[in-house]
Amino acid sequence: MVPRPGGDGVVFADIPGLIEGAHLGTGLGHEFLRHIERTHVLIHVIDATAPEPLQNYHAIERELSAYGRDLINRPQIVVLNKSDAVEPEKFSLLLSELQQDCAQEVLAISAVAQQGLTALLNQVWTLLDAAKQDLAEPEAILAPFPG
Repeated sequence: MVPRPGGDGVVFADIPGLIEGAHLGTGLGHEFLRHIERTHVLIHVIDATAPEPLQNYHAIERELSAYGRDLINRPQIVVLNKSDAVEPEKFSLLLSELQQDCAQEVLAISAVAQQGLTALLNQVWTLLDAAKQDLAEPEAILAPFPG
């Protein structure tokens, strides 16, 4: 449970076991993907120290898309973690490449050094508030215009 500034809180779920082939049931794939179905916002935490961070991001995106159930269209935040563990030039290049691949802003954080976490949480609150608003608004009913 992560407390919000307004006093309420939000449950965050860490789903670290999603692997290539999960949509086919590989590993604990279906179990993990069913948990993801209940989320309103997805946060991709990409490890900047991994051998192939960009491929890791794309593998998760492929699994979400292949599983279906509109998971790929959920609001997503992409985060590049371990900014303190990689040379600044390499981290900056990786951040730029990831932003181009994602076609969205990628947040830079260091979970260990607690850098960038406020910006991440602010973006989470914004997306959750928007999702809550979407759920509260009734869908428009289209009917032929009489006459």
